[in-house]
Amino acid sequence: MKKFIQDFKAFALKGNVVDMAVGVIIGGAFGKIVTSLVNDIMMPPISLLTGGVNFTDLKLVLSKAVVEGGEVVKPEVSWNYGNFIQTTVDFLILAFVIFLMIKAIMAAKRKEEEAPAAPAPTPPEIELLTEIRDLLKKQ
Repeated sequence: MKKFIQDFKAFALKGNVVDMAVGVIIGGAFGKIVTSLVNDIMMPPISLLTGGVNFTDLKLVLSKAVVEGGEVVKPEVSWNYGNFIQTTVDFLILAFVIFLMIKAIMAAKRKEEEAPAAPAPTPPEIELLTEIRDLLKKQ
């Protein structure tokens, strides 16, 4: 059991696993921000332009609910395409932002690669030969 715990600890604390976990957590939080942006900022003006339509309420009813005595006996069956539209807008915005982030990272890497590399250090043999040459020139 002790070896199992040690193996798990070694696995869980590897750099890649921890980095991935942080990425998933930040990605989840970022997804909530994008959802709020779409639901609270973008969709209300679009809804206003379309005559006050709330996209999440758009649906095609396939079978109406059956109500007997004030109780729903059979629930409504519908395609909720408005919710699909809203989720698609969420996805497109999230994908676009990720695209921009990756593009910025790649541009930074390209600049880093284009930067001239520092000259390689002169090997000690060459330095010694240079010193000998300089001493011979002085004589």
